[in-house]
Amino acid sequence: MIRVFVYGTLLVGESNHHVVAPYVLSVRPGRVRGALFDAGAYPGLVLSGCGGETDIEGEWLVVTQVGLNRMDELEEYYGPGARNDYERVWVRDSRREECEGWIYVWNEPRGYPRIAGGSWREYARRKQELGSML
Repeated sequence: MIRVFVYGTLLVGESNHHVVAPYVLSVRPGRVRGALFDAGAYPGLVLSGCGGETDIEGEWLVVTQVGLNRMDELEEYYGPGARNDYERVWVRDSRREECEGWIYVWNEPRGYPRIAGGSWREYARRKQELGSML
């Protein structure tokens, strides 16, 4: 069993959860410290170094090895030292230190706008509502 923190499209009910759903053994809410950025259809997370880190809302998924492999494919993670879109690093929950696992992160914001509030789900909902008003 492998624990992974997700904060964007892999959340239960979001657009890419189907990629990992067959391999999920359990789901638990969680938070990590960092900053979220809007890359359009998905977020990126930077753990530190960009100032103003906040609690990022997400879920701890316990997955099988096949589930982790599927997530690696989606996140374009090819292993340490490779040209990855995201890096996979070890992190602890910001409120429950006993809860730790993998997370996919960026090393820098890449020029994308910052998402205030720490919740991709809430941000995406507001973004969709605004888009439907145009």
